[in-house]
Amino acid sequence: MSNDSAFVGSIAELYEECLVPVLFEPYAADLAERAAALAPKRILEIAAGTGAVTRKLAAALPETAIVATDLNPDMLAIAERRDTTGNVGYQPADAQALPFATGEFDLVVAQFGAMFFPDKVAAYREARRVLEPDGSFVLNVWDSLDANPGSRVIHDAVRAAVPEPKPEFLARTPFGYHEHAKIEADLRAAEFALVRIERVECASPPGDAARLARGLCLGSPLAGELARHPPEARERALIAATEAISALAARGPLAMSALVVTASN
Repeated sequence: MSNDSAFVGSIAELYEECLVPVLFEPYAADLAERAAALAPKRILEIAAGTGAVTRKLAAALPETAIVATDLNPDMLAIAERRDTTGNVGYQPADAQALPFATGEFDLVVAQFGAMFFPDKVAAYREARRVLEPDGSFVLNVWDSLDANPGSRVIHDAVRAAVPEPKPEFLARTPFGYHEHAKIEADLRAAEFALVRIERVECASPPGDAARLARGLCLGSPLAGELARHPPEARERALIAATEAISALAARGPLAMSALVVTASN
């Protein structure tokens, strides 16, 4: 059985080194800007990972109290170690059972975490519970794999490089929750009255194609799927992914597409 939420040990370190600069920092800046416009007094971040959004939020809102949480202590430890601010507290927490009081926050933020929640409605219901009545829930999720060509070519190259069982993590989880109607239905099932979904396009920084291949193959749960195969097959998959993404990057910037969702009462 897959564990698509396991970001532990070396995976967490490689995630921070390879994936945060390439995939997550551009969208972290977008979320922090949206958060700052709301002028919140107390923010809860769920699925904070290694702190890409946390650092942007703390810089944009230095007077705001921020609590950053994640299911994976190894990820959160990296976030806390990199923190140089004084307005962030860190606490391991399951988004589906938050250890906070009702109405404790006026903004809940989640970057690229919702796709990993086994019970998304339960997690959304918890986000709504800890929000004060006029609070907002701002999250983003990846658009489809086809709308993210860099990740698409890595997915295809890795699958072509190894025998059965073929890796499915990228299509199944990070890029598997992008249907507007489904996202809105889940949030409304959690009793959010207002839901707005926007598509936001960014580009990965130039020169980071090989880093993206390494990060996805070794710094995400895709590594667990590849670990089912012999070492030579895993090496073949990494080489194939690197070659495929490098060829794509040679033709221009690597486009990315995500959906930014704002929900409120």
